[in-house]
Amino acid sequence: MADIHPNSVVDPKAEIGEGVVIGPFCLIGPGVKLGANVKLHSHVVVEGQTEIGESTEIYPFASIGHIPQDKKFGGENSKLIIGSHNRIREHVTMNPGTEGGGMVTSVGSHGLFMAASHVAHDCVVGDHVILANNATLAGHVVVEDFVILGGLSAVHQFVRLGAHSFIGGMTGIENDLIPYGMAIGARGGLAGLNIIGLKRQGFDREQIHTLRKAYRMLFSNDGTLSERVDDVENMFGSDEGVSKIIAFVRADSDRSLCVPRDS
Repeated sequence: MADIHPNSVVDPKAEIGEGVVIGPFCLIGPGVKLGANVKLHSHVVVEGQTEIGESTEIYPFASIGHIPQDKKFGGENSKLIIGSHNRIREHVTMNPGTEGGGMVTSVGSHGLFMAASHVAHDCVVGDHVILANNATLAGHVVVEDFVILGGLSAVHQFVRLGAHSFIGGMTGIENDLIPYGMAIGARGGLAGLNIIGLKRQGFDREQIHTLRKAYRMLFSNDGTLSERVDDVENMFGSDEGVSKIIAFVRADSDRSLCVPRDS
């Protein structure tokens, strides 16, 4: 049912799905569940209460499921749940949750986590997410679907990254980034919409035009942000993409909103 190299150590209590391939010098702990057709190349360590969905592929020296890098962690039996069809490259680290964050770190499906990227405790990562080399998420970060983080970028704890947003390389994000937004700079400021990403995901000209108009109104200098959100809703609220932005801005958050630098 599985192809396990004799030089790997797999705890007999681990659950290994059909078609799993485990290369040499891997270590699989007793609380691990590997779905069908998962592939671990070599020198991969999977520990803790970690579940990995089918057809996910993990490359050498990745460390998946070891205890969080959080001084408050007290040994609680928290989980790391990873979806299907992910590619997790060399030296990637992903940690389980903590009691202070709901006990679960969740990673979606069809993601690409490039070399040395990091997903910290209690993060919630959506589907089709890309973390480029050395991109790092601090604890409790929420990353919605189709987000891309450039190389050497870093996200502050409790920050939310809206769907289809883009973070440039070497950017530090301290505040929530709206869906479809683009942030660049040492301390990331909002730099418009992720137009290239929208086009790649099949958004048509009219959809992008509507999002642009809503964006300009939302981040104009007229009135308060709350008033501008109401104005955007009244004018463009029937548009699905704009509705996502409105809901994101109105949601409770521990962080401020990432805004253009001249706002």
